[in-house]
Amino acid sequence: MGSQKKRPVVLTAADREVLGRVTTTGVHPASVIRRARVLLALDTSAGEIDSQDAIAARVGVSVETLRLVAKRFAESGGDVEATIQRKPRDLPPVPSPVTGEVEARLIALACSQPPAGRARWSLRLLEKHVALVEGIPDLDHSTIGRILKKRGCVLI
Repeated sequence: MGSQKKRPVVLTAADREVLGRVTTTGVHPASVIRRARVLLALDTSAGEIDSQDAIAARVGVSVETLRLVAKRFAESGGDVEATIQRKPRDLPPVPSPVTGEVEARLIALACSQPPAGRARWSLRLLEKHVALVEGIPDLDHSTIGRILKKRGCVLI
């Protein structure tokens, strides 16, 4: 009962109605429904609630999940939607080093004559040559393969 005293979940009638609709109607991801059920079970506005072990067993989650949902509810300032939905992600988290210009230069290199002593280009050979060319970031052979496959280029 530790987090129930530390972070009590107090829902309004409108919040309970929204959570009830999420759990019973419509199409929602299972994680959203699970967090909504946890919030309804942790609601202290209706009176005394069961122990965390009993709630976890009834809802079908771990005690840790109860703690995390209660913590997220408290951190969001009691916002039910922010608690049950996924956290927004920065898109993209890391910009891709492969731009249109990089793709064009890589395809031009793959279509050129292979180095002396080689019959054809291989992905690993392209990887080594890309590292030597200025203006193209160092790319892994698997990345080079994906770029060539996406553009329909075949190393023959």
